[in-house]
Amino acid sequence: MTSEFAFELCVCQWAEREWSPDRTDSAVLVARQLGTKYRRWDTVVLECDPDSLRQRAQFGAQAFDSDLLHVLRNAPTDWEFYRDALPDPGYPWRYVRESIHEAADRDALETRKRGNRIEIRSRREYPNWLRRVVAIENKPDLSASAARDLADQLERDVALGLADEVWVATAATDEHVEPILLSDFPAAAGVLTVDAESGTADQVWQPRTLVVSDPGTRILERPTDDASAARFEYADPDWKAEKRLAIAERAYERGWRAYAETMRPDCRHFQLRADETGVYPHCAAKEQLPTQKECRGSCPEYEPEPPVWRTREWPIEGGPGAAIKRLLDRRRRRSRPGLAEK
Repeated sequence: MTSEFAFELCVCQWAEREWSPDRTDSAVLVARQLGTKYRRWDTVVLECDPDSLRQRAQFGAQAFDSDLLHVLRNAPTDWEFYRDALPDPGYPWRYVRESIHEAADRDALETRKRGNRIEIRSRREYPNWLRRVVAIENKPDLSASAARDLADQLERDVALGLADEVWVATAATDEHVEPILLSDFPAAAGVLTVDAESGTADQVWQPRTLVVSDPGTRILERPTDDASAARFEYADPDWKAEKRLAIAERAYERGWRAYAETMRPDCRHFQLRADETGVYPHCAAKEQLPTQKECRGSCPEYEPEPPVWRTREWPIEGGPGAAIKRLLDRRRRRSRPGLAEK
């Protein structure tokens, strides 16, 4: 496997299988390509409270965004006028009303009207299910220029302190000292060397745990000369806590197997192949693991499934492409206790 996409899937499979939190009773969720408008992480590992994670399943598999979380986490247990019950959101209340109606439509909140006033109460308490967020940047081939760019990204991640730990994962080599250890990375960032052939990884440099409850520093601009000053701003702890939970919600919904949503499993050449390291997409026409950029309708090898495939019922209802999506969804739900039974 040579592409960054293939390497990323390998890291996700390894993390889901082998990640060992400091607290052995933590449950682990893995997702990919998540973050904020300032930064997107390749792989995200969530360490969760197992009992609270099961309670989270009572709210369904769909993610709650920041606006919905503001309503759910502050909803009263008894009927109350929403503007008295909820803290000032810092934006117009009409958007809060939209979130209230959306939460009610999703059966996460109860509403009623008393005169012209909308009253709310919670159906169930939103659990405190997230313990830690671990961010991993994947760079299988770490050239000198890639290392310089990556060092800047890692310094920004460490300064902001949005994740509890920051890691970089790269392909293992046969050298006595891994080249990545000689790179000018911040000492607070951990290093993983991954053997994609065996699906194993070694933690060759342990990261420092970042204090996510403190204000963070968002680096806006870093000059290339020594005479100019850097531009930065502080990130409020409340903002960080809100963003961490919003990222966790998206990770809960998507997981790392959602790649099929942006590829073409309805192509007759799209397959899933399994080996000792896990399950991967495979293109039978090109005999390789396709990237998401390659596997789309504009691919010259793309051939839609014959209509007769999609009219089959048993054993492949809806055709092989639909069966692949169902399989990946079942595997995604299996790591979310309480959803698998639904």
